Amino acid sequence: MSTAKIGVIGGSGIYDIDGLQDPKWQQVESPWGVPSDELLTGQLADVEMVFLPRHGRGHVHAPSDVPYRANIDALKRLGVTDVVSVSACGSFRDEMEPGHFVLVDQFIDRTTQRASSFFSSGCVGHVSLAHPTCPRLSAACAAAARAEGITVHEGGTYLAMEGPQFSTLAESRMYRESWGADVIGMTNIPEAKLAREAELCYTSVAMITDYDSWHPDHGEVDVTEIIKTLIGNSAQAKGMVARLPQLLGATRTPCPAGCDRALDYAILTAPEARDPVLLSKLDAVAGRVLR
Repeated sequence: MSTAKIGVIGGSGIYDIDGLQDPKWQQVESPWGVPSDELLTGQLADVEMVFLPRHGRGHVHAPSDVPYRANIDALKRLGVTDVVSVSACGSFRDEMEPGHFVLVDQFIDRTTQRASSFFSSGCVGHVSLAHPTCPRLSAACAAAARAEGITVHEGGTYLAMEGPQFSTLAESRMYRESWGADVIGMTNIPEAKLAREAELCYTSVAMITDYDSWHPDHGEVDVTEIIKTLIGNSAQAKGMVARLPQLLGATRTPCPAGCDRALDYAILTAPEARDPVLLSKLDAVAGRVLR
């Protein structure tokens, strides 16, 4: 048994957590750069919580410029065990309507400009991403969402695009019809990859704000309409998050899916060939297997 600490990464429209006891914003230093913002710590139902606004308060970081490695490293340094990522997205499915939530279980990576790993020459590591989200954590989020009265779809493929522009009509049709994607967003990759490398249980809660441009009855993506839906989604997401501590509890057993042991056989570089500078940067995310 170990102590649980729930980390929440808030996307567009979510810049804090309601109802935290003893809330405190604090800066966390990371060798991977400066995180998106200070991190908000506190307790809910006697469970330690950490909140990080992905884009920073005031929405100052564009999707491609979010310091993803620093963010995940900072959460790990604060002792987070489980990460709930909440983000706005567009839908490729009629039944996945604006206002609904999707518990993502697969990703397609279309990003090109982002550092997507903590490992490189000097300490080479390969983790499995066959199942990139944690089923136990996703199930808790689904239960919390339903208790909050949210329509939630369990399972879906998230197409991660570079942005900041929205997709063309041709791209939108391809992602939906040929590639089988269900939702589209700009931020969950490389976030999910880095969380796995840091041995954090991770789940993605995709809040649908609109239909992507494929939909014949809705036309091109309208930012004004997105913002209207986003406001309602944000309030519901905060209610969902507030229910998680009671569902997950203050203690946890090892992850049934092995998320917290992802590095057991991942590092291939021989100990004598490892770069000490890189090793010093990996002290939080990979310290368990490198010590």
